[in-house]
Amino acid sequence: MTDGVNWLTAEEQHAWRSFVRLHERLIGRLAHLLQTESNLASADYAVLVNLTDVPEGRQRYQDLARALEWEKSRMSHHVARMIKRGLVVREECAEDGRGAFAVITEAGREAIAAAAPLHVQAVRSLFLDHLSEAELRTLADVSVRVVEKLDDDA
Repeated sequence: MTDGVNWLTAEEQHAWRSFVRLHERLIGRLAHLLQTESNLASADYAVLVNLTDVPEGRQRYQDLARALEWEKSRMSHHVARMIKRGLVVREECAEDGRGAFAVITEAGREAIAAAAPLHVQAVRSLFLDHLSEAELRTLADVSVRVVEKLDDDA
């Protein structure tokens, strides 16, 4: 079963595990800060950011799920919880009876407006402030290249 596996070298394993540890700790810390400081889950924040980035603050469920790399059921359940909290509303799609839009509400806009400065400051203090300009450019280049490859393979 393991014949022909191209095992990681010690250096590759160190780099990979360091990246995973960084990702887990950073995302965990950001999620905790976001929840305690703004009462938004990181998933709420992700949905609201995507909705504020599109015209009219509305996006089809399936497009929003694709952008966040979520399953359709996760998107439906999460948006339903956000609807109960008044952060978004659901609008039926006139062109497609099966489709629906998630639309940010005024309360959702207020929540993201309050959370964004806190989030940006946390991103800076926990991550960006520890990188040189050259490291930041390298990180961006690597990230773009890997994401493009993932998108090509999707």
